[in-house]
Amino acid sequence: MISKVKNAMSTLVGGIMPHGHHHHHQHGSGNVQNCGMDGLPPRFPYSRPEFLDLTQELLQYSTEHASRPVITPKRDSRLPWKTGYAEVINAGKSMLNEDQASCELLYVRKISDKKQHRASMLLDDSGDTSGIPLHFWGVFDGHAGSGAALMASKLLHRIIRDRLCDVTHLLENPSTPPPICLAKNGSPYQADGKKGGGGGGGGGGGQESEEPQEAQSETATTHFHMEKVVSLEGLVTGIIENAFKQMDDLIEKEKSSYSISGGCCAIAAIHLMGKLYVANAGDSRAIIIRNNEVIPMSNEFTPETERQRLQYLGFLKPELLGNEFTHIEFPRRIQHKELGKKMLFRDHTMTGWAYKTIVEDDLKFPLIYGEGKKARVMATIGVTRGLGDHDLKVYNSNIHIKPFLSCCPEVLVYNLSEHKHGPDDVLVMGTDGLWDVTTDREVADAVSNFLSCCEPSDPMRYTLAAQDLLMRSRGVLKERGWRLPNERLGSGDDITVFVVPLAGAETET
Repeated sequence: MISKVKNAMSTLVGGIMPHGHHHHHQHGSGNVQNCGMDGLPPRFPYSRPEFLDLTQELLQYSTEHASRPVITPKRDSRLPWKTGYAEVINAGKSMLNEDQASCELLYVRKISDKKQHRASMLLDDSGDTSGIPLHFWGVFDGHAGSGAALMASKLLHRIIRDRLCDVTHLLENPSTPPPICLAKNGSPYQADGKKGGGGGGGGGGGQESEEPQEAQSETATTHFHMEKVVSLEGLVTGIIENAFKQMDDLIEKEKSSYSISGGCCAIAAIHLMGKLYVANAGDSRAIIIRNNEVIPMSNEFTPETERQRLQYLGFLKPELLGNEFTHIEFPRRIQHKELGKKMLFRDHTMTGWAYKTIVEDDLKFPLIYGEGKKARVMATIGVTRGLGDHDLKVYNSNIHIKPFLSCCPEVLVYNLSEHKHGPDDVLVMGTDGLWDVTTDREVADAVSNFLSCCEPSDPMRYTLAAQDLLMRSRGVLKERGWRLPNERLGSGDDITVFVVPLAGAETET
């Protein structure tokens, strides 16, 4: 057990546990892990990100809500691009840290043997560094348990890698637009229906050489209709979007065999061939700081920002509302005595407000109710995009909420090769525990000021910047809870932060 003196010191200095020093800390008798309420084994036992390389003692220490220690990688950690990272558990809202993260370097390469391809799916690269480098940073903000966030942190990057492997031949020829039609074996077809992408016959097997029926029908109309030009960037974006859907489907499928608790918001940054793709499904956030300028790289998806999409779905499929909710929004709950009176309202067709006469159906609870962080879908959940939540229902009812929750991310693209980046230009990516109490501008100023005081050659400078950001948002424990220097309430949520140097691609050896 860590001594009371050491605990007191940790709290005094901000709860930092330097990972270069392994403190011997025994806490309880067993390992920290998920316990399946349904009696099924966990898909992945509870852990923290692998790159932290925590001992069992530090894993237990990371769950202490009283001191909320800041956890960072070891000094000798070799994260890609010298990426900085820091995390802290919540102030007691859940037993374990429901955030998860992953930081990976993978390789996209052509796998000609289909059996080998199937066998390689979702597996590690096993040290094989051939192919096109793919850098991945992911942050997964879990809710109602850490199961979905854990699973996504282990598998999403591999799903993306595997889908990109299917189009390796297109990535290797980036100047050529992707063909509209592919053969069964993934080879491109030209607009005239003839096989393209490589000259002479090659031993591929006769059954794959015939022109598919789809290509014949496409050929018949090419003289009359313009073909849509699809960019390689558009292809990669679509692959990322579909990978999120595949991840969500996999969570649903494996829930029959494993305990996979809750759901998670997900934000991921993928660096491929000079471009940074930032995919966001939820209320986490990413910004680029370049020359102290803030460039937003995500938009938050909440009941308020997606009001019209949710209302439209409720309008089209009223059966999803279970005769308990109305898709129409009012400024406040309607009372029975107000039947026949006129009240401000708006629906899926409106951005403004108008008056309507109140009828019986308007007495139902609004599909979206509340403002800001208190806004909820069906009085249950405060986010509208993410992974998991397949079993989520309205309290004490049989009304499923999943139909209103989208797993599709918004993907924004930043072309790294178009700009010259200095050592203080970074991507900051974090869960809402950071952004709830810290604005984009405050984050940019804090990071820029901190990095300006650091030695440029210090490999820990980005982790120290992440740690500084996290402590600013968490605050210090006082009599009235965790407080910021201005006495405002600090974040009581789990907080996870990546600080990724944009010059990493040029400087990494």
